[in-house]
Amino acid sequence: MLDPLLQIRNLTTGFQTESGLVCAVDSISFDLDAGKTLGIVGESGCGKTVASMSIVDLLPKPAGQIWEGSIEFHGKELAKATEQTLRSVRGNEIGVIFQEPMAALNPVHRIGKQIVEALQLHRNLTTRDALARAVELLDAVGIPVPERRITEYPHQLSGGMRQRVMIAIALCCEPDLLIADEPTTALDVTVQAQILNLISKMQDDLGMAVLLITHDLGVIAEQCDEVVVMYAGRIVERAPVHSLFASPRHAYTMGLLASIPKLTNPRKSLLTTIPGQVASIYEFVPGCRFCQRMERSGPTLEKRPPYLEITPGHWIEQCPECTT
Repeated sequence: MLDPLLQIRNLTTGFQTESGLVCAVDSISFDLDAGKTLGIVGESGCGKTVASMSIVDLLPKPAGQIWEGSIEFHGKELAKATEQTLRSVRGNEIGVIFQEPMAALNPVHRIGKQIVEALQLHRNLTTRDALARAVELLDAVGIPVPERRITEYPHQLSGGMRQRVMIAIALCCEPDLLIADEPTTALDVTVQAQILNLISKMQDDLGMAVLLITHDLGVIAEQCDEVVVMYAGRIVERAPVHSLFASPRHAYTMGLLASIPKLTNPRKSLLTTIPGQVASIYEFVPGCRFCQRMERSGPTLEKRPPYLEITPGHWIEQCPECTT
């Protein structure tokens, strides 16, 4: 078997705060094969974005840092790589679609200039050739009249068009891996579907792998080959997408799936919630953090549960109180 394109082992990432070091991502491990899509799902604050930004070292500096663990991409170690190495990887071998394009795009530079900058940095093109390529990219991601759009500023575009520009920038160097961090946030349903279809089409065209971060389990079911469920900085369940939806084994995963609104009655929708709330990051227990949420007591809070492979490729954090 070929080695995974991306291999993460025991990654721990945290931040230096006034109260000391806090751990946002706690010893997580997963693989992503070339051409496949891996989804990371979980509620806000669970560590999805921190985990993905650790791969390309886009953590807020100097507070954010990787404490320990390994990130191998194409066999190269990124966790301890030099800034020069990371600059050659970011935007070239790994593309990133950020959660909020208006914050990611430079408001005082024209769209064309921002695409040209990435092309000239990694492909050493002349300005003329880079502008021609920028027009081709905007056309490829479905932006009408791309010759005119390259002269416009981000604020002149709609939310959906700005997201398409972000995709064009992320894919301009034909990366092997695309990190898509909530790529459909704040977009209406129709535009969400268009953006997801566009990412799928570009993935097929380029043969790249996709790491998709989202809250939306419907998107996970439609887009992904494998899914990682995170809770309080840890992975509680990892499985092929069909296995996870057909047979979830961790109580938190079951709670997420049960919380999807169901129209069992045309006049009344049934909405299930997960009891309790996530503890403060400063109060996380060494043991099972979902037990902490459920206000259980005893040994499950004292020692971290081991991981168990229950069927091929289906792993769970095996807490006796939270797994079936």
